Amino acid sequence: MTALKFSGPVLPDGEPRELYVVDGRITYEKVASAQDAGSGWIVPGLVDAHCHLGLDDDGPVDRAATEQQAVDDRDAGALLIRDAGSAADTRWIHDRDDLPRLVRCGRHIAATKRYIRGYAHEVEPAELAAYAAQEARAGDGWIKLVGDWISREEGDLAPSFPAQAFADAIEAAHAAGAKVTAHCFGQDVLPGLIAAGIDCIEHGTGLTEDLVDAMVAQGTALVPTVMQLDKFPEHAAAGGAKFPDYAATMTDLYARMPATIMAAYEAGVPIYAGSDGGGISRHGNIAGEVQALARLGITAYDALGAASWRARDWLGFDALGEGASADFVVYDTDPLQDLAVLRTPRRVVLRGRVVA
Repeated sequence: MTALKFSGPVLPDGEPRELYVVDGRITYEKVASAQDAGSGWIVPGLVDAHCHLGLDDDGPVDRAATEQQAVDDRDAGALLIRDAGSAADTRWIHDRDDLPRLVRCGRHIAATKRYIRGYAHEVEPAELAAYAAQEARAGDGWIKLVGDWISREEGDLAPSFPAQAFADAIEAAHAAGAKVTAHCFGQDVLPGLIAAGIDCIEHGTGLTEDLVDAMVAQGTALVPTVMQLDKFPEHAAAGGAKFPDYAATMTDLYARMPATIMAAYEAGVPIYAGSDGGGISRHGNIAGEVQALARLGITAYDALGAASWRARDWLGFDALGEGASADFVVYDTDPLQDLAVLRTPRRVVLRGRVVA
């Protein structure tokens, strides 16, 4: 493989450097024979920490459609994806050097008839721990629970399972070597999940001050998916006629959302960026989620870090150190001065190859 040379400020510290790619890895030692491949602001490969490769509105899609989703994410700079639940078997992506690195959660685990049709294993409370262990073995170190969803009996958001069933599932997943995350819109499901030692909360609009403090104390992460949360008025309108209590809850959660997420951020909860691609948004829009985080008041540095160097470290991947895999994105201007430039990468480099 031809050695490549890139030059420019390297984030997160912004120090101007010459970065060389040799045999797919980074070195800062001068390589005289390297081909000049471009200059600009160099950012560790972006991370989409909540994405659904292999899904669309109706459930799993075929391999060709999944590949296109992955290419869309890659070309937008998302070179590492935590797939937060998919009904499709996407293990084959691991064998494709031209597609993003993938951390799979396996399939969602939800209560019977309490989630989107075709998405999840739908189980009873007594089965939850066994399915958690099963998906822990099938995934890449994570599993995804559906913490709450609308209950037709209650006409409102309600926990999908009793707190003890969730606790048993988290224990089973941890015993199998996997971390656990959960979809959580409302408040009622959160105390039990956090007390049981869950590793991450998705969305998190029901968080309160005491729950935020508990997350900080045990290092529980939050992936708010702000672009998903911006859909709450649509969810409320769609369900309002039949479930007025649900509509009122979603309206209230949406009104409090900016303050809720900012309270978690200011308290020190680790926050990461997830576009919910394949859930409610198109693939290839991690830039939109970074901008959405900044719109709430998170600094540009922290918003980009939530989708780059900090997220890579959280998921166990190197950034741009000596000898690291050459996964990075080059931009014409400083993204910390204008996050909009994230939408137009100049170069996307994955495993040492310029792929976009």
